[in-house]
Amino acid sequence: MNSILYVGLDVHTTNYTICTYEPEFDSITREVQTAPDYKNVQKYVNKLLQDKGKHRRVICGYEAGCLGYSLYRQLTAVGIDCVILAPATMDRPARTPFKNDKRDARMIARCLATHGYSAVYVPTQKDESVKGYIRMRDDHKEDMKRLKQRIISLCHQHGKIFTEGQNYWTQKHLSWLRSLKLDDALQNETLSEYMTSYYKLDEALKRFDKRIEELAAQNEYAERVKKLTCFLGIKSHTALSMLVEIGDFKRFPDADHFAAFLGLVPGEHSSANSQKYLGITKAGNKHLRRLLVEAAQCYNRGAVGHKSKLLTERQKGNTPEVIQYADRANERLRRKYRRMTYQGKQHNVAVTAIARELACFIWGMMNDRIA
Repeated sequence: MNSILYVGLDVHTTNYTICTYEPEFDSITREVQTAPDYKNVQKYVNKLLQDKGKHRRVICGYEAGCLGYSLYRQLTAVGIDCVILAPATMDRPARTPFKNDKRDARMIARCLATHGYSAVYVPTQKDESVKGYIRMRDDHKEDMKRLKQRIISLCHQHGKIFTEGQNYWTQKHLSWLRSLKLDDALQNETLSEYMTSYYKLDEALKRFDKRIEELAAQNEYAERVKKLTCFLGIKSHTALSMLVEIGDFKRFPDADHFAAFLGLVPGEHSSANSQKYLGITKAGNKHLRRLLVEAAQCYNRGAVGHKSKLLTERQKGNTPEVIQYADRANERLRRKYRRMTYQGKQHNVAVTAIARELACFIWGMMNDRIA
C-alpha cells in the first residue's frame, strides 16, 4: 500500500516522544521516547521504512515552540519531510484531566493525517538571523524605556522635579540630571549608576540602528525596503522587520488575510439576528502589529497631501508608479484619521483602523498590486 505514515513528535529540550499514525488501520504504533537529538528521529524513520517498506512516504510534525526551526532544518537536511504545526490552529480533543507527552504526540500525528492544522512558515536562515538581530535591538529599546522610568521615579521620590522644559530626555533634561544633587552620597551614587547605564544603552542603540541600516541596504532587501519606506511612518527598521518576519507576502491570498495574520481585524460574537463586533483579535505577529500601530501614529500629523522633505528623500529612486501608490495611501489614511476623529472616534480606535489599512496597502505594494 502507498498510504502515508504520519509521525507525531512531542519535543522538549529534555526528550522527544515519537509515535506513528497509520490511517489505513486508524491506529497509533511504535511509541518511543528518546534523547533530544534529530539523529534519533532519523533512526526511528529509517527503522519505520525498513519494516513498512521503503516506498512509503513519511511525514513528521511537531508543534511550534522552544526548538524554533532547528529540528525542521535538521530533518529536512537529511531528506525527511517535516511540518511545524501552529498550536492555535490545531484540532484538539475536548479538554480532559489527562495530559502527557504520549497523548500530545498522538494528537499531533492525527492532526497531520486529518490536515487539522496550519503549517508555520519557515523563513530562510538569513531572514531568521536578521529577525533575531532586530528583536534584540527592540529588547534593548524596551530596557531603555524601563530605565528611564526608574530614573524619573528616583528623582520624584526625592522631590526633584524637572521644570525647565516640557519634554524629558532632551539635552536640557540630561544636563539637569547630570548636575542634580540628592540628599546623601549613596543616593547620588545610585543616580550616577543609573545614568551610566543610560548612556551605555543609548550608545548601544545607536550602534544597533546603524547596523540595521547596513542590513537594509543589502542586495536581497534594498529594493523592497526602499519601496516600503515610501509610506509615511515607515523607515528602514520597520520595513526590514516586515520583510524578514513575513518572508513571502504571496502566501496571503488577499490583503484581508494579511491584516488578520497581524491581528488587526475585529473579532465577532454574533448569534442568530444579533451581530456584535469586538476589538481587534490581537492574533498572529505581535511584534509587527506594534510596529504598524506606531507607524500609524504619524497620520494624525501634517496636512492632507503634504509631503515632508524627509519623506521626499526616502522616496527617491523608486518608480513613479510606486511613489504614486504610496502618496495615494498616505493621503487616504490622513483623511480617514481626520474623518474618524471628527465623528467622535477615540484616538486609539482611529490609529488602529489606520494600522489595519496601512497593512493592506503594504500587502498591495509587496505583491505589485499598485495599479
